[in-house]
Amino acid sequence: MANAAHAWPERKRNPSAGRRKTESKLRSLWRSYTNNKFLIALFLPGFFIFFLFAYVPMYGLQIAFKDFHVLEGVWGSPWVGLDNFERLFTGHGFTDALRNTIVISLLKYAFTFPAPIILALMLNEVRSVLFRRIIQTISYLPHFFSWVILASILFSFLGMYGAVNQLIGLLGFEPVLWLQQPDKFYGILILSDIWAGVGWGSIIYFAALSGIDPTLYEAAIVDGASRWQRLWHITIPGMMPTILIMLLLNIGHFLSVGFDQIYNLITPMTSNVGDILDTYVLRNMLSMDYGLGTAAGLFSSVFGLLLLFATNWLVKLYDRDQGLW
Repeated sequence: MANAAHAWPERKRNPSAGRRKTESKLRSLWRSYTNNKFLIALFLPGFFIFFLFAYVPMYGLQIAFKDFHVLEGVWGSPWVGLDNFERLFTGHGFTDALRNTIVISLLKYAFTFPAPIILALMLNEVRSVLFRRIIQTISYLPHFFSWVILASILFSFLGMYGAVNQLIGLLGFEPVLWLQQPDKFYGILILSDIWAGVGWGSIIYFAALSGIDPTLYEAAIVDGASRWQRLWHITIPGMMPTILIMLLLNIGHFLSVGFDQIYNLITPMTSNVGDILDTYVLRNMLSMDYGLGTAAGLFSSVFGLLLLFATNWLVKLYDRDQGLW
């Protein structure tokens, strides 16, 4: 048995063979780069911009763990550990801002997120190409205006002497302070968000619809499927991978509910329901409490990252071929 154990000689390592294999891989990699040098040249400017504005600012995250002083700089400011986070969670205003942010985010996922999908499905059923293009053009337009302009339009229409109150007055009713009443703020916020983004958001869903095999519809018609059955069993399943990817891309920004929109629409009378984490961070930054503001921003980012991982895991349970990774 002892002789049998040594019947097979040990394979000797060949350092030169391993080195040649590594050199071959490097040559193959370099050849791949040289063959695609123009594509890489197109990629590099975007990569550098993304790196400059997305990764370099992460250097400042250490302010969340420091008693930051402008004159001493980031490195010179003393470390305070988790003191800023303790002040954040126990301080005034954070709980209300977090609650408002979660409520607004849930409302947007319930109403704003499905709106482009519904618009794409509705226009997909329209047979008149001219009418479809007119509706698409009209729905795209608000996307190209900033929220400063859109908010000005809303204030002009919904103000005390705006067009809506003028119409209400002609009907014999008292004017309504639409943008100054907290109970109406969320409704105006969601409707204006849909108005501003539904057309632009539907573009990717139109692309998903164009990728569905038309022979599936032809076979369903031959089998006697109604329009609703074709929509439910062909169109929506064909769009589902795109819908899941868009949901995953948006879920990481769960606590970022649109600073530009809310900052331009909020009024002193609606601040109790419109104050969100972004405006909370801005107030602390303006008061030069940079440590607390950075801690709030870091909390929002980490929460979104964890939520992204959890949602991707749930999507994998639904369909293991879907997900971001």
